[in-house]
Amino acid sequence: MKAVVHEEIEGLEGLTYREMDLPEVEPTTVRVKLKTAGLNRRDVAVTSRHKPEQPPLILGSDGAGIVDEVGEHVQHVSKGDEVILNPGIGWKNNSDAPPAGFEIVGLPEHGTFAEYITLPSANIERKPAHLNWEEAGVLSLAALTAYRVLFTRAKIKSGDTVMLPGIGSGVLTFALKFAKAAGARVIVTSRSEDKLAKAKELGADVGVLTESDWNEELKEEQVDVLVESIGGATFDKSLAIIRKGGTIVTFGATTDDEVTIDIRKFFYGQFNLLGSTMGSAEEFKELLGFLANHKIKPEVDRMFPLSDYKEAFEYLRDSKNFGKIGFTI
Repeated sequence: MKAVVHEEIEGLEGLTYREMDLPEVEPTTVRVKLKTAGLNRRDVAVTSRHKPEQPPLILGSDGAGIVDEVGEHVQHVSKGDEVILNPGIGWKNNSDAPPAGFEIVGLPEHGTFAEYITLPSANIERKPAHLNWEEAGVLSLAALTAYRVLFTRAKIKSGDTVMLPGIGSGVLTFALKFAKAAGARVIVTSRSEDKLAKAKELGADVGVLTESDWNEELKEEQVDVLVESIGGATFDKSLAIIRKGGTIVTFGATTDDEVTIDIRKFFYGQFNLLGSTMGSAEEFKELLGFLANHKIKPEVDRMFPLSDYKEAFEYLRDSKNFGKIGFTI
């Protein structure tokens, strides 16, 4: 089968498009013939985390397709079913943090940028009927991350004001749609006027440039929850804009990982700082129900043929996207 593989050279230069063995099916696994797969920033990072001395690795965490073969102990799906993949391996029930041994599809085991993938049956769910293949294939990792951030960790409610600095990523476009569906007011920032305009088309109530003075631009606003995914470049501004007693939830850092906090200002402000990553299989099922109830679809920016992997990775690396990008297979 054809696949996008990382091998021999660290970074994007180590990516190739080549033949790999068809994955075998075991008693409790399901083999899926993939129709589409989503590209995430994690995949760009994996090209540095996967080392040249390690065996060749098929990248990719998101995917959707048609069941090709099922193990003898699998009962909830059958050959020919249209399915979506949960990329979190080994996290069954909702909990404060992922359990020991939790992994994400695409490292250390093979991922979805291939014609076929075999996964544990627990990671296979029916494709939501209101989603087409492109939408289903780019959904899981970013949507699950956004769902846990807003509802499990921040516990947002109708009437809250949620701020999303750096709008445009897959996770934040989902967070915008989810927050609006929950009845929240949403503020976004971006370095791009075009992305601010697109966010307002999706329902954002207020948009400001990331480089602006947020306290001046938003002096009439009260921010209850801020979703921080930029890191060092914006963290001080994020802490300065939330209301006293407000909450920052962070799930990533596209700039510096390390930040400095004025701890006295922090405790006098009674702020809450929460971490989040991915989500459990229980939350994934809740997410699929939420999407179906509200008829929410991913914001698909662009799809690439799998053979155009180099252009796709560079497009995401350079933050050209608004919403999700992915591969047709």
